[in-house]
Amino acid sequence: MDSLALEIAATAARIVVEEGLEFGPAKRRAAKQLGLAARAQLPDNETLEDAVREYISVFCADTQPAELAALRKLALAWMDRLKQFRPYLAGAVWHGTATRLSDIYIQLFCDDPKSAEIALIENRVDYEPRTVTGFTGEQVEALSLTAFSRELDEPIGVHLMIHDHDDVRGALRRDSRGRVPRGDIAAVRALVEAGQ
Repeated sequence: MDSLALEIAATAARIVVEEGLEFGPAKRRAAKQLGLAARAQLPDNETLEDAVREYISVFCADTQPAELAALRKLALAWMDRLKQFRPYLAGAVWHGTATRLSDIYIQLFCDDPKSAEIALIENRVDYEPRTVTGFTGEQVEALSLTAFSRELDEPIGVHLMIHDHDDVRGALRRDSRGRVPRGDIAAVRALVEAGQ
C-alpha cells in the first residue's frame, strides 16, 4: 500500500471516529481535505478499518469499549423485537469499531418485504423509508429510525435493511480475512453477555 493511501486512511479514520461518518464518504472527504484530485486512488475498506482500529486504540481506548457495549445492547434489543424477520447485525457495531457516533445497521431477511414495515406501523414506531445499496450491490429498502440509548444517554440511528429471505445464504460468506460479515441474535447476545 502506498504512503498516500495510508495517509488518506489515517485522515478518514479520524473522520469516521470523531464524526461518525461511514467509510465511503469519510474516504472522499479525507482525500478532499488532503487536497487530492477527485480521482485519487482511495484505500480499500480493510485498510481503513485497520486505521480506525489504530485510531481508537490511541485516542479512544478509555471510552470506546463501553460505547460499543451500549450500542450492541441497543442493537440486541431491536433484534429481539424484530426476531420474526431473521435479523443480523452488520457494520461497525458488529465488527467492533463503533463509537457513540456510529449508527446501528440491522439486516432483516423477510419472506414478505413489507412485513417489517407493517410491524413498525402496528407498534407506532416512527421511521423514514428510503432506498440504499445492499450488500450485494442491489437496491434495497431501508427503514431508518431513532432509538434512545440509556447507557449513552442519547438517541442513536438504527437502520433496518430489508432483504429477501433467500439472500441470507450469500450474506454469511466470510470476508477476505475469514470473518463472518454479520451476526445473528445468538452471536450478538454472546458478545453482549461477554461484555464486548
